[in-house]
Amino acid sequence: MSHAMKRIFLYSFLLISIGELVAITTDMEWLTHICKPLIMLTLGFYYVSAVAREDRSATLIGAVLLSCAGDTLLMFANDGNAFFMYGLLAFMVSHVLYILTYRQHQNEETDNRLRGIHRVRFAFPIVLAGTGLMIVLYPVLGDLKFPVLIYTLVLVFMALSALFRYGRTNTTSFALVFGGAVLFVISDSILAINKFLEPIRGSVFLIMFTYIVAQYCIVQGLLVHRLSVNHN
Repeated sequence: MSHAMKRIFLYSFLLISIGELVAITTDMEWLTHICKPLIMLTLGFYYVSAVAREDRSATLIGAVLLSCAGDTLLMFANDGNAFFMYGLLAFMVSHVLYILTYRQHQNEETDNRLRGIHRVRFAFPIVLAGTGLMIVLYPVLGDLKFPVLIYTLVLVFMALSALFRYGRTNTTSFALVFGGAVLFVISDSILAINKFLEPIRGSVFLIMFTYIVAQYCIVQGLLVHRLSVNHN
């Protein structure tokens, strides 16, 4: 696709994201129903427009589409646990696809990757955060204990997979993807605490803002890697 289409989809993503944040701030539910499902669709079209057909990642496109499905399902989560469960499942599979995509977007041979004690040292805060979240939430999860536990494990592994790209891609790609993964963990942690433990003031805005930035950073970071490989 042309460079102009790439910019159109990027600006559409930004405009729709702002629209969703405005909808949250002003309690315009009708606007949320319009904007929220389109956030990941426009980001997906931005990715597709920026990468040649033969270089597009099917797993990345799948992660984007499942994230879109998760966004849509979670809009109705207040109507019962079924929508929350389906949304949780969609995002869990999207994280698995992101993990596979990270492995596609890294260099196989490098002397700078994290090894041994360094892998453990840098991974520890992520594992600790995920463990701490589950310890706090576990007593109040009820029938959702097992699915939330599995989701948290996959989420933590997704963040670790982003971390372990260190030294296996360029600095910009690593920073964007890892930063996005950390923001995803923060977004989901706020969501879980607000839903199961205690209400957090401004939680819906915080959840969506960190989520939108997270998704953009991950997709943009993977795009940076792909374009840098093509230019070498």
